[in-house]
Amino acid sequence: MDHKQRQKRIRLLVGRLNEERKKQAKKIDILCNDLIAEHREFIKRLDAISFGWHFYETITGITELNSLILTASKLIKEETGDANVTFFLRQGEGFEMHMFKSTEPILLEKHGLENCFTAEAVDAICKSNKICILEDMFAMGLAGNLNCLNEISAATIPLSQAGLSVGFILIYRSSQEKLTADELKSIAVISPGLSRAITSCRSFCHSAN
Repeated sequence: MDHKQRQKRIRLLVGRLNEERKKQAKKIDILCNDLIAEHREFIKRLDAISFGWHFYETITGITELNSLILTASKLIKEETGDANVTFFLRQGEGFEMHMFKSTEPILLEKHGLENCFTAEAVDAICKSNKICILEDMFAMGLAGNLNCLNEISAATIPLSQAGLSVGFILIYRSSQEKLTADELKSIAVISPGLSRAITSCRSFCHSAN
């Protein structure tokens, strides 16, 4: 084998080696990105567990409905960056509202999103027993003009006990800080326990009277 052939063979070997290195580097990048994504998801799950644990620990032992809802609203506002929180609770054939406004007002508060909820809309949202965004609410009979509400991000979280609707939680804030799926999931996770607590408070109140 002469000198030129040796150089050609060496160049081929070096080229193959570089190609293998590039392939390995790409695999390592993919693996690292997957690990980072899994780590982020793990942190999110830990945060959700921490919120749920703190939430239940805080509301445990509260037997008065208004105190329970006030405490729950404060915790939810902390979790959602000081959003507006309103509880719509079924009351016989109608419903009752418990409102807790954000300290950062948005233009809509001059009218109040809560005032757009008709009895029919509340009933339909309760029966849906799912997380509803603003478009869903309008489809269920929310009053008002959807185009005028582009400045807000809103969602409802169902409250149910033993398959029966207790009501729902309305959460909204400026559309500049849109409610995230992770925030809504965190609230949805604590809603079953909160629903039981609401039912227990009502039962305690009736028995005390």
